[in-house]
Amino acid sequence: MGLTLLESSKLNSGQVIRNAVIEMFARSSGVLRVLPFNDIQGNALRYNREEALPGIAFRGVNESYTESTGVINPLIEVLAIAGGDLDVDRFIVQTQGMDQRATHEQMKVKALAQEWSRVFIKGDSEADPRQFDGLQKRLTGSQLIANGNTSGGDPLSLINLDALIDSVADCSHLLMAKQMRRRLTAAARNTTVGGYITYGQDEFGRRVTMYNDIPIIVPYEDNGGTEFLDFTEAGPGGGTTSTSIYAMGLGDGLLSGIQNGGMDVRDLGELQDKPKYRTRVEWYAGLALEHGRAASRLWGIKDAAVVA
Repeated sequence: MGLTLLESSKLNSGQVIRNAVIEMFARSSGVLRVLPFNDIQGNALRYNREEALPGIAFRGVNESYTESTGVINPLIEVLAIAGGDLDVDRFIVQTQGMDQRATHEQMKVKALAQEWSRVFIKGDSEADPRQFDGLQKRLTGSQLIANGNTSGGDPLSLINLDALIDSVADCSHLLMAKQMRRRLTAAARNTTVGGYITYGQDEFGRRVTMYNDIPIIVPYEDNGGTEFLDFTEAGPGGGTTSTSIYAMGLGDGLLSGIQNGGMDVRDLGELQDKPKYRTRVEWYAGLALEHGRAASRLWGIKDAAVVA
């Protein structure tokens, strides 16, 4: 059974630095907070995805059945190497205390977590073979739902949002931009539109918005200060001023992360060639979409008031 990063950190008793870094990863990314990870052997996961069931029919006496076989596609998910070195000058530690090292390490970990989250959505192994393919590239066919065909996008339709949720097996989370979440909560206050919005708390005590009891994950800002799901995407009708909403079913046999050995955190001490303390974080991780309906994307949404 896959464990989230927070759950796995509870199993590493005595590994204070590693556990602290794992918790920072989860705190810095809504995706990494909820995505379960399965440990695998080797550098890739090989599995079969069920694409179509065999046909079934009724027959009369002395009649025969027409042979029918289901479709199973073999797939491979490879691990990508993510990580970085966290250096803090010895002068800073000497003059300001060891807490400064933890502060700078936290900044580095936050950047790594946000970059992994960006690849989770926007990753493209053709553009960068070091990455794994994200949801935007993976979701095609019936799992890619157009919100409309107007150039520049159309206002989010709650009917389309409900259709998005229904297209996913065991939908557990929605993923959208902060501005899109604000549009959705504003619609809930409008009696002519509606939308069932409630609130809960995550593992860190922070408020979580829910639509029809499904938690909404909001990607954090990346290093450049822009959101991963800002209104800069190409839409089905053309233009580059729309965004997307993703519905996901997270769990074993659905959508999950894969890793080999978990997150490796090493305190390398003071470097010989530089007066700096170094911590190295490295993670062999990837993404597995084991079910054909484990995730869907609603695209072509412009920055406008939600409609019913």
